[in-house]
Amino acid sequence: MSDLKNVFDIAGRSMAAQMVRLNTVASNIANANARAGSAEETFRPLRPVFKVAFEDGLRDAERSTVDVVDIVSLDRLPLRVLEPGHPLADEEGFVYVAPVDVNEEMVDMLEASRQFQNNLEVVTTMRTLMLRTVNMGQ
Repeated sequence: MSDLKNVFDIAGRSMAAQMVRLNTVASNIANANARAGSAEETFRPLRPVFKVAFEDGLRDAERSTVDVVDIVSLDRLPLRVLEPGHPLADEEGFVYVAPVDVNEEMVDMLEASRQFQNNLEVVTTMRTLMLRTVNMGQ
């Protein structure tokens, strides 16, 4: 990855990856209680797939960051709930609820948020140091 020229490139790409992660968490939470008429139609939780991007593609490079290469849905079985009055209920009166664990999603959201915040702190610190360096010459 020859475009990893400085800490701003590294932190920016990492922040972008964490934003994708936060967006998938938001989608999962929004669909946590979604119901469907069949197991195949049920919403499945999403997860981003990360890949380390090394400078110039070399594993022993000095700089690396992370990119999202794919977003996959988890292979979890939906919950089968008896709701005979529901418009989506099958002939036996069951609906299928998305297998989203809201507690797991909240933990993932906190982790992604902290990673984003850490990268933002790096950028802020670098900017402050650069400004102090410029001001020293005045």
